[in-house]
Amino acid sequence: MKLLKTGFSLIVLAFVLAGCSSTEEIDTDQAATPVEEEVGSAVDTSGVDTSGIMEDEQMALETVFYFDFDQSVVKSDERALLTAHAEDLKANPRSVRLEGHADERGTREYNMALGERRANAIRDFLVLQGVDPTLIETVSYGEEQPAAYGSDEETWRLNRRVELK
Repeated sequence: MKLLKTGFSLIVLAFVLAGCSSTEEIDTDQAATPVEEEVGSAVDTSGVDTSGIMEDEQMALETVFYFDFDQSVVKSDERALLTAHAEDLKANPRSVRLEGHADERGTREYNMALGERRANAIRDFLVLQGVDPTLIETVSYGEEQPAAYGSDEETWRLNRRVELK
């Protein structure tokens, strides 16, 4: 009887361990937090001049947009480039992803929210220019994927960004 209990216990233990095993590995460095898309950010698009941008140049447009410290307002010097991207996306519709980032200052949660606001600001600008909002995905990485490492103004400036992919 004791042998039967021991054997039964070993079988149950084997099933429990087999049920708990997993072969899928999750890379936490690449895990992204999806961001709910929202429209309504106040983006002033008046006075944007894109006359100097040629079609050939649009193929090699810069895809990183920088922000001031603790801000999610699209800078005036980024607007012409964003308008060129909008024209390209209207002429050649395709899905794009906007990845919001922040520098290391602030809490993780705050930086995730700031990255989200930055991605949404770029999204809102593109939508106001006529890009189909269903083609735009936004995601925030906060401070988790820095473009540069260090704790100085230049490094922080490079990390306060949205990347269009």
